[in-house]
Amino acid sequence: MDERRRIVNVFLDEKSVGRRRPEIEHDRAVAIFDLLEENFFVPAGEILGPFNLHLSIEENRLRFDVRDEADGELLDFNLPLSIFRTVIKDYFVICESYYEAIKNASPSKIEALDMGRRGVHNEGSETLLERLKEHVEVDFDTARRIFTLICVLHIR
Repeated sequence: MDERRRIVNVFLDEKSVGRRRPEIEHDRAVAIFDLLEENFFVPAGEILGPFNLHLSIEENRLRFDVRDEADGELLDFNLPLSIFRTVIKDYFVICESYYEAIKNASPSKIEALDMGRRGVHNEGSETLLERLKEHVEVDFDTARRIFTLICVLHIR
């Protein structure tokens, strides 16, 4: 793995996050762990890293603040949250059903909900991948993990 094309630290703006359920906190921790273990991240202009990624929500916009390892500014851009609202809402609805089903539903119902949850998550990841193109190149797995973090930030 090329260290110059990857995120080595990720920071979520905790001020924009409300109280999280244990399941959401677990998803956040797993997404960050997996993201730091393996990712592909190349800002436009072939800026080389490794990178620190700061994510926050400011005025209904998702802010990507990309920095070098010493936390020096490299790239700062925003994406409108409106492009993610529907898919995030759908994702939260299916996650709620999934978390409830885990408690007492049949394995087949849990599996069906999990497949639906993954499908909606993939849809959000594809949207993110497309919207990031002009700012940064990422692979699908990196987009998936960042999309999970966007969902965590979106919780109010």
